[in-house]
Amino acid sequence: MISGIYTPNLVPFSNDGSINEGELRRMINWLVEKGVSGLYPNGSTGEFIRLSFEERKRVIKIVAEETRGRIPILAGAAESNMDLILDACKAYADLGCVAVSITGPYYYKVSQESIEHFFRELAKRSPIDILLYNIPQFSNEIGLPVVKRLALDCPRIVGIKDSSRDMPRFLNTLNDIKPQRPDFSCLIGCEEILFPTLFMGADGGTIATSGVVPEVIMKLYRDFKEGRFEQARHTQFKLLELVNAMLFGPNFPEGFRAAMSLRGFNLGTTRQLLSPRERDNLDDLRAKLACILTECGFKEAAETCQCGCPHRENSPPPSPEAARAAPSSNGMNADSIVREVMRKLQHRA
Repeated sequence: MISGIYTPNLVPFSNDGSINEGELRRMINWLVEKGVSGLYPNGSTGEFIRLSFEERKRVIKIVAEETRGRIPILAGAAESNMDLILDACKAYADLGCVAVSITGPYYYKVSQESIEHFFRELAKRSPIDILLYNIPQFSNEIGLPVVKRLALDCPRIVGIKDSSRDMPRFLNTLNDIKPQRPDFSCLIGCEEILFPTLFMGADGGTIATSGVVPEVIMKLYRDFKEGRFEQARHTQFKLLELVNAMLFGPNFPEGFRAAMSLRGFNLGTTRQLLSPRERDNLDDLRAKLACILTECGFKEAAETCQCGCPHRENSPPPSPEAARAAPSSNGMNADSIVREVMRKLQHRA
């Protein structure tokens, strides 16, 4: 079963617009070391639609080379036609990916009957397991009746990633399918409802924020799994300011790219052109994100935080636990960082 927190990793670009492979490799190793459950390249956060087919395959190859089997890979394979999807499925199976994630057909509106036939045909021909990807904001919705029939009839279809932001739909998916097929993975794609969906039976999520603050997201997930529900709920609420700032900034996923740059990575310039006003707005967003991250204890963002907020100069002294934490090449250890994050968020509230 596919479960846990899968990180939809961003793709850094060089000045000439090409993929910055060295920085991508560094980012992948950083995420693995931070303890995420798996990686989800070629998703929406990874701007797969702005890459060529060959570039998308190259991204998966790089991810596979750097993970070296340490964590599983759920590879995005939402191509524009059946032949390309099957080509991608074969390539990603050969690279050792655990499954592929495929949206409903996009751009053209098609019927639910066509969508069901499309996935049934894929299930017959794919050499790798398939996770349905429901994201009606950008593609045709995969209706719940269709999901249920595919789940019960097609062993090759092993789960669904739902980014519809529709909590009732997600609960109905759990209720309609899990009793009859317990091994069918149900992942949420919206970080704002990660804890409530876990509480109701979700198997995990593809959480873009885990690419920026993996320490905090994995702490939330561990707290849930170990029964510390009040701590997980508290973290969920405290994350909302950061999530909302990144999610609703100029042109998704620019907010996530800006935040990731504040964690010390060179993301370069996205292939989506921004207007002058949007560039100004992005600068404002980067400054806001720097202050949020600095206040949460991520010191690498402090230089960019120029707002004169109290947490920069007058924040309370570090807790004894944080003071005792031995520094490493990655800063404080993960648990100490998370404890410091939550302490400072509580102080701010």
